[in-house]
Amino acid sequence: MTGKVYLVGAGPGDPELLTLKAVRLLRCADVVLHDELVSEEILRLVPVHAQIRNVGKRCGKKKISQEEINFLMVTLASSGLQVVRLKGGDPLVFGRIGEEISALRAAGVEFEIVPGITAALGAASSAHLPLTDRRSSHALVFLAGHSASGDDPTNWRALVSLGATVVIYMPGPRYGEIANRFLAGGLSGDAPCAIISRATTSEEKVYVTNVGALGDSPLLPAPAILVVGEALRHAVDALPEQLSSIHSLATPLFPLTPLEVSYESSTKLRRQDQGV
Repeated sequence: MTGKVYLVGAGPGDPELLTLKAVRLLRCADVVLHDELVSEEILRLVPVHAQIRNVGKRCGKKKISQEEINFLMVTLASSGLQVVRLKGGDPLVFGRIGEEISALRAAGVEFEIVPGITAALGAASSAHLPLTDRRSSHALVFLAGHSASGDDPTNWRALVSLGATVVIYMPGPRYGEIANRFLAGGLSGDAPCAIISRATTSEEKVYVTNVGALGDSPLLPAPAILVVGEALRHAVDALPEQLSSIHSLATPLFPLTPLEVSYESSTKLRRQDQGV
C-alpha cells in the first residue's frame, strides 16, 4: 500500500469549525503529527489504533526540530501509512508548510493540502469584528509577530499607507513595541485595535483599545492575535462599553458533543512522545 501525507488545517480551535474533509481524514489516519495548539477535542476524532505525536512548540520551546518532522513524514508515508500533519488554523498561513512541501517533493512522497479556517477569520468572526469595510478599509494584511531570522522586514510606513486592516499573528508581549512601529509609520494613535485570545474556544477573551494605548494592554493567554484598522471602528462604535475592557465570550450556542459522540469509547489519547 502506498502511503500519503495530508497537510491539514485544524481551524482556530472550535472542533465544529473543522472541514468535513479534515474530519474524514482524521478518522482514517494511521498517524497524526499535530501542532501544540490542536485541542484534545479534535484529537479524539483519531481512531484508537492510530499513533498520535505532538510535534509542536509552545512559547518558543520546540519538542522536535522541523528537519525531524520532515523526516517523520517522509519515513512514515514511505512505509505505507496514511499520515495527517495537523496544523492549527490554515496550513498555508504561517504554518511552515513551504518547508514541508519541499521535503515531501524531494523524497517523492505524495501529499495533499486540506485548508482550514485561519485564526484571523475565526477570531474576527467570534468577536463580531469586520476585517474589511467599504467605508474605510479595502485591503487585509496578515503579519507574523516574529520571523525566522528575528529581524523585522516590515516597511511600516508603506503598510500604514495602504489603509488596510492588519492582523498580527503571534504578537507575543510586545504590544508597546508594535504600537510604536505603527505610530512611527504614520498611523493615528486613535486607530482602533483588538487583541483576541484563544479564539473560538470557551476561554476566548477580547480586549478592545486603540493604538495609542496598546502598550498598556494586559497580556492575554496565548494563542492570541492583534487586529488593527479602521474597519473595526464601526463595530467598536456600536459597542462603546467594550472599550478598554476584557470580555470572556459566552458559552457557544451549540455544544461540542456532536464530534465526540462516536468516540466515547476512546478514553485516552494515544501520544507517542518518544518516537513512532
